Amino acid sequence: MNLTEELQKLQQLHQSGAINDEEFSRAKARLINEPPPASGGPQVPPIQTSGTDLEQQTRQWAMFLHLSQLAGFLIPLAGLVIPIVIWQIKKSELPGIDAHGKIVVNWIISEIIYLLVCLLLTLVLIGVPLLIAVGALGILFPIIGAIKANNGEVWRYPFSINVLR
Repeated sequence: MNLTEELQKLQQLHQSGAINDEEFSRAKARLINEPPPASGGPQVPPIQTSGTDLEQQTRQWAMFLHLSQLAGFLIPLAGLVIPIVIWQIKKSELPGIDAHGKIVVNWIISEIIYLLVCLLLTLVLIGVPLLIAVGALGILFPIIGAIKANNGEVWRYPFSINVLR
């Protein structure tokens, strides 16, 4: 449908009372100011997301990102893989996720290093309470990080080695 036909259709709607004067003026201005569609197919308007929707999605996915570390308690290695997958998929769509992803990956790397050192220290018996402490922090830190992320804060895990910046 070309511009003339669209304007005629709009005029008919206005004359029939389906749209008022203000709606007619806005629609007419939009038709005149918009470039014609590139193809002959129907023109689909782009999806508009408000800043608050984007912020809410970022908060929600950041919370999921932190909590996904706990999946390793149900499925072996899931706590390592799932956070990285969520981070890589969502970081281009939601830019705020990138900071949370780096924090989570830094903690995962740090936790692995701490667990290996604690396993070596079990030979001198001090490693057992340290293993318990690292295990407790492995549960506590993701929960705190998820709560902070849901509140819109970026919380860096204490004792985390900054491998990714």
